[in-house]
Amino acid sequence: MRVRVEGDSMRPALVPGDWLLVRRGATVRPGDLVVARLPGDPERLIVKRAQWHGADGWWLESDNQRAGGRRDSWDFGPVPDIVGRVVLRYWPLVRRAGAGSASGLLRRRRARPPAR
Repeated sequence: MRVRVEGDSMRPALVPGDWLLVRRGATVRPGDLVVARLPGDPERLIVKRAQWHGADGWWLESDNQRAGGRRDSWDFGPVPDIVGRVVLRYWPLVRRAGAGSASGLLRRRRARPPAR
């Protein structure tokens, strides 16, 4: 499936206007970018980074915690309904200056447990 990025919560890896190719039902590992249904509003999809999997689902975080309107597992907890894993940013073909690196999609981040 294809999805279009809106908002700044995944900067610098993804910026508004990026188009992503998502593989439905793909195996997800910590550090992967995923598309999930927004808890409480299942018609809306969110793109987040999978941090770890627990008994209640995946803990998903934004790369940019300071983004206005950011919503992730810090707000609603683990997410059981992962639609798929992002496999490719296919548009724009050339990254705009200052918008981050396309390699950010491929870089994995170390999963960390929530602060207690």
